[in-house]
Amino acid sequence: MYYSYSSLNLSRLSRISGFSLIELMIVVSLIGILAAIAVPTYQQYTKRARFSEVIAMTEGYKTAVTLAIQEGIPLEELGAGTHGIPEEIKGLKHVENIKVEQGVITATASKLIDNVSYILKPNSDGSVWNISGTCLKKGYCHG
Repeated sequence: MYYSYSSLNLSRLSRISGFSLIELMIVVSLIGILAAIAVPTYQQYTKRARFSEVIAMTEGYKTAVTLAIQEGIPLEELGAGTHGIPEEIKGLKHVENIKVEQGVITATASKLIDNVSYILKPNSDGSVWNISGTCLKKGYCHG
């Protein structure tokens, strides 16, 4: 079937032309609101994920300090590089340093994770560890 231009209803076609300006503005503003919520949430998520490396790096130190305590070595003598405790670590990608002084493990995250600290203090027999530091305020670790 063949249609001529005269048989088409041009007024009907002009009404179905697409989105109006207000509809586009509403969509753009909704995308802006979602982005304003999503970007900070994503940044917090990535920092928490990076901080998990700091927590994982302290596990070897916790094990070594616990073993030393159970062998009867006093807390005052426990430091990095002594009694089977690993040497101090410095300058890794997400870990600025890890220190052990008197059995207390202090890990500091790199600048990528706001230089937050993660402090582990053992009880008298090394079975329970008290967690403190600025990671608690930031929500990167829990006590």
